[in-house]
Amino acid sequence: MKMMSSWIRELAEPKKAACANDPRLVWGNQETIWTLSRGAVTAQPSPRTLALAKPKQDFGKHQCSCGQESTIWERPPLVDFGFPSDRLLKLSEPKKYQAAYLQQRPRQSPEWPVSPAALSYKASPRILELARPKMLHPDFLLAREVPTQVTNAAALARASSRLQHLAEPRIRKVTCCYEHGFPESVIRPVSRLAQEAIASPRTLELAMAKRLHPDYVPLRDAEWPVAKAAKHAVATPRLVELAQPCKRPPMCLAQFNPDAFTVKETAKKATCSARIQDLARPIKH
Repeated sequence: MKMMSSWIRELAEPKKAACANDPRLVWGNQETIWTLSRGAVTAQPSPRTLALAKPKQDFGKHQCSCGQESTIWERPPLVDFGFPSDRLLKLSEPKKYQAAYLQQRPRQSPEWPVSPAALSYKASPRILELARPKMLHPDFLLAREVPTQVTNAAALARASSRLQHLAEPRIRKVTCCYEHGFPESVIRPVSRLAQEAIASPRTLELAMAKRLHPDYVPLRDAEWPVAKAAKHAVATPRLVELAQPCKRPPMCLAQFNPDAFTVKETAKKATCSARIQDLARPIKH
């Protein structure tokens, strides 16, 4: 148990940092990661080691790939200077057309002879007019070459003081932003005459806020206090009777009642009272 605890403590210790004097590896240098022994430097490899050290032969160079020039085997040097045999000359001849194909073909070559009537035909004025190429617009200007040749006089010319003054950019004052100042100060300076000005009756009339309509009724709050008399009021038997919900048969029994969705004749001829008409009017805001 003690050996196990000592081993756990040893594993729990942090890894020691590398010494500052250790050689720092830089990519691309010829230094090895660790120093080689003298015996390894002066050792002579065995024939087996030399055989294993040879790179593997790449057979992909001799494979034919699409779009690349490659040969499957090496060509002898005298192949380019040799003459083809009679067999190669016979195989290199193009394939001849069959007699049946030549008989069905309307002509023997893509260029056919022109008839004498077509050669001696005189074109009409309309055909000559249509055969004329389209002319350019009278105001058409050819595209100017990109590199413009500057004359020696223009290259050696010196601008006058007037031209230099006109070439300077126009300095505009930035009006979208204002300088920082005290919070109590105004954004734009107000002149003394504007501060002491007296508004005319017309200006005062235009400055008045728009008033509401005389019959305007503001919206009632969602919660309003209930009067003490309403809290202690006792409902009459008539109010209790009217407060009871209307009893209707369930919808499951409506399919058995043939007069469930019919309107009574008395309801069709009923006339609402003035009070009902007054209550049915919407509230004007």
